[in-house]
Amino acid sequence: AALIYRVKFEDDKSQFPNIPKMLKDLVPHDLIRHISPDDWKRSIVAFYNKQAGKSREEAKLSFLKIVYKWPTFGSAFFEVKQTTEPNYPEILLIVINKHGVSLIDPKTKDILTTHSFTKISNWSSGNTYFHITIGNLGYKMDDLLTSYISQMLTSMNKQRTMKASK
Repeated sequence: AALIYRVKFEDDKSQFPNIPKMLKDLVPHDLIRHISPDDWKRSIVAFYNKQAGKSREEAKLSFLKIVYKWPTFGSAFFEVKQTTEPNYPEILLIVINKHGVSLIDPKTKDILTTHSFTKISNWSSGNTYFHITIGNLGYKMDDLLTSYISQMLTSMNKQRTMKASK
């Protein structure tokens, strides 16, 4: 928040009294209520003062160095209603980034699981749905059924051929 303030106002401390009113522009929405606006102001001002002399460009770079380490940096977020996993909330965030596909609890912001792209075996979509298959169980079942049915059809054809030749 202090780095964002520095990017907006550089060395201008005259906006300090307005920090409680501008928290929505400085602090992630879900964190604002964790402490009082005055406590946010004190923390932001304290960190701002530790960064004395930092230029607007240096503040941008420092901010990026912090958020780059976050596991959701560079992500696209999609709120979805899931219907298959009873241990997860009904509403989830699906997050897609360089690490793969993650499922996040939208209330707690906890990453419930992350699946690398190599674990995604299938997906499909339409106007009102998106289905994703993780792992290869579906393909194993498909292959097994295909093999058994193929074997059964081959056996039936051999039996017909043998009966027809008699």
